[in-house]
Amino acid sequence: MANRHTIILMQTSQSRATRTFMDYESITQAMDGICALYERKLKELNPAIRNLSYDIADLYNFIDGLTDMSALVYDHSIQAYLPYDRQWIKHRTFQHLKKLAH
Repeated sequence: MANRHTIILMQTSQSRATRTFMDYESITQAMDGICALYERKLKELNPAIRNLSYDIADLYNFIDGLTDMSALVYDHSIQAYLPYDRQWIKHRTFQHLKKLAH
């Protein structure tokens, strides 16, 4: 399941102009991308702090704070993208970070 093209759809505020997407070659890369997005936001909010740290609850708060976030993951067997919601993204980022920690 990890090597499937993944598109992350997101809207950062109520303004429709903030709708955007990011695409990745795999689910793993997409989860890295979401973490990197959060890390960039942390650096933007805390420019004087060199070593930022966060826990999964902080990342979940960031994801929940977005107006919308979902994923489209390509399924080769049906040659189509399957939609996944914010909860799935949170679960996958947790699994991804847990793997990185070991």
